[in-house]
Amino acid sequence: MNVNVGVALVSISAISFAFLPIFTRVAYEAGADPLGVLVIRFAAASAIMALLVLPRRLPLPGRRTLVFLFLMGGVGYVGQSFLYFTALTMAPVAQITLLLYLYPAIVTILAVVLWKERVTPPGIIALVAALAGMVLVVGIEGGGHPLGALAGLGAAATYSGYIMVGSRVVPRGGALQASWMIMSSAALVFAVISLVQGVNLPTTAAGWGAVSGIAAISTVLAIVTFLAGLERIGPTRSATVSALEPVVTVALAALLLGETLTPARLSGGALILLAVVVLSRKAPAAGKKTVPRKKEEIS
Repeated sequence: MNVNVGVALVSISAISFAFLPIFTRVAYEAGADPLGVLVIRFAAASAIMALLVLPRRLPLPGRRTLVFLFLMGGVGYVGQSFLYFTALTMAPVAQITLLLYLYPAIVTILAVVLWKERVTPPGIIALVAALAGMVLVVGIEGGGHPLGALAGLGAAATYSGYIMVGSRVVPRGGALQASWMIMSSAALVFAVISLVQGVNLPTTAAGWGAVSGIAAISTVLAIVTFLAGLERIGPTRSATVSALEPVVTVALAALLLGETLTPARLSGGALILLAVVVLSRKAPAAGKKTVPRKKEEIS
């Protein structure tokens, strides 16, 4: 049951993150730039999380855990966001998305090498199906500046590290408290950068509605549910289930922006859904293990 809950939470997270490029496009059309979107995103998200955490009088994480959470937000999330948005300015969206979604494979390799996780055949099948499905959904698109591809790979590597650290830190801090600290530290860093560099904010009601959606749906809901799911099913499964995100993004683009759903994309979506079903079946939840070097079974 805990596994099913974890898979469901990460699935909700993936769907919430999938709205991000749709909201972002609206915000850009309203005059915002990437830094402006990121500043509002994390500042508003931090405020929302404060309203969720403080009235409940939830205990704050200990000092050591706080340090790791602030690093996850101020370094991990800021780095991933900066690299991802920078990559999108230099290379096609499909190419960058494809590079970013190498992170399930990176997370799996790191978990095996660093923590001696044992990946069972069903787990391997699910990972391969998710990666293959993601390629079909996104497509392979060349072009763009080589630095864009490098930034996309950097975003994948940074997010992989974020997930690995989070799988050990979040259980000690609590999903809500950890989310608040991560968003607050990211907001602080982006605020400092914006004071130095300056930002362009949205100039229309639609633009502000879009950044509000980014903060509430694609940040608060997405991060809280991801961390809660990560705590239950561990980094490898969480990363693989997150491959749902490009499927939902493509579906939203077809529904809202008139983009085409090809047979290849539909087949890719089916493969990713198959991977999620496989991961929701049996085996202990890896995320409940909190001691490094402990053997864990992922299936």
